Amino acid sequence: MEGSNQAAPVDIENPYIPLETSMRRELGRLSPSSSSCCIYRVPERLRRVNENAYKPRVVSIGPLHHGKKGLEAMEEHKKRYLQEFLCRTKVSLEDCIKKIKDKEARLRSCYAEETNGFSSDEFVRIILVDAAFIIELLLKHNCRTQIKANDRIFNKPRIILDIVTDMLLLENQLPFFILEDLFYLQEGTLSSDSHTSDDRLSTFVTDHSLNFCTERMSLMREADQEFILERLSSTKKVEHFLDLIIRSLCQPEVVRSIPEDYVTAPSVTELHQAGVKFKVGSRKNIFDIRFTNVILEIPKIQVEDDTWISLRNLLAFEQCHYMHNHICDYMLFMDACVNNASDVDLLLERGIIQNVLGDTKDVPALFNNLCIEIFTSESFTFANLCQDLNRYCSSERHKMMANLRQNYFNAPWRTLSVIAAIVLLILTLIQTLCSIISAARDNRA
Repeated sequence: MEGSNQAAPVDIENPYIPLETSMRRELGRLSPSSSSCCIYRVPERLRRVNENAYKPRVVSIGPLHHGKKGLEAMEEHKKRYLQEFLCRTKVSLEDCIKKIKDKEARLRSCYAEETNGFSSDEFVRIILVDAAFIIELLLKHNCRTQIKANDRIFNKPRIILDIVTDMLLLENQLPFFILEDLFYLQEGTLSSDSHTSDDRLSTFVTDHSLNFCTERMSLMREADQEFILERLSSTKKVEHFLDLIIRSLCQPEVVRSIPEDYVTAPSVTELHQAGVKFKVGSRKNIFDIRFTNVILEIPKIQVEDDTWISLRNLLAFEQCHYMHNHICDYMLFMDACVNNASDVDLLLERGIIQNVLGDTKDVPALFNNLCIEIFTSESFTFANLCQDLNRYCSSERHKMMANLRQNYFNAPWRTLSVIAAIVLLILTLIQTLCSIISAARDNRA
């Protein structure tokens, strides 16, 4: 037959099906994305600049650094604080475990990096120990009468300083909501020493954390706590310590502007040579930098050993979490202004910088290195200010007048010398004119 020589159709399997099936399984195993994420791994581009700025020294908080070498010694102290929490509040350990178990999914969603490496029991244990530790630490810090004689943290000043630094690291955060949930379990058991009434129970963590940061972090020393708490009460809940600091520093009235071209500020020395006068800003918002009537007002900043660590972690959190870049803009402005020891000396003399580092040359390095690998947005908080300062510095008249004031009228004896020289010059000119006139008369005669 005519079709007898034709081969029967073969059912060939699609070669793409195995890969498709595998990828569908992978996509099906993806955990749902959460908008509650607020604790991140530091981006690698920032970590490469200085890895030590993001590593805890003595204590791990949360799962990201739990079990790391060198942090084991503090685990026993944290458990002692959990024991004190249970004894003081009379809350059962079972109730605490249940509370955290109920919030486990939400807690895990707060971390940008998967925490699946920890079983449910391991994760709950970490959160419970660390949460109780922070609550007791805040209470002891604000209510000194609760510190026992054998307390190895508050009775050893260097340890508490290292702990404070570690608590302000981006990867070492714990969500505030779980601290508040644990605190609710002890409702009605607080002593009068805590100064916390039932109607303010929900703000315990924010109130005490703000006190803690204000005393311990140099950027917060001048903060108006009452004003900050009033403003925070009308906004969404604070996520954690770094979120609290940024939202305390970044006032809502800070207005960002979009420069026409890339703009940066002149250095302090250049501004001084153009006649700009420096003054400590009267306001307690570090972003409230003003240039009015030849006076540049900059709020005071205290530079300490751990200032660069706190600032690097604030910058990292801002880069990961916020659309705005207030901290970054502030540091870019200060980086432009402070280039060398002469710039620092001028700001030290005016009281704008308080240097606790010791060597003045370390301060420019601090400002100049902070913004390495930091991404900036199109808008810039201080664009208009920088444009005003550059415009003022470009005036030759301003530079000439400043030179006269700074070099010839900066001391009474120099002022007198200049006046005497001017008078002598005038008298010489008069004498010369008189001689010329007299000679002319003699010639006519």
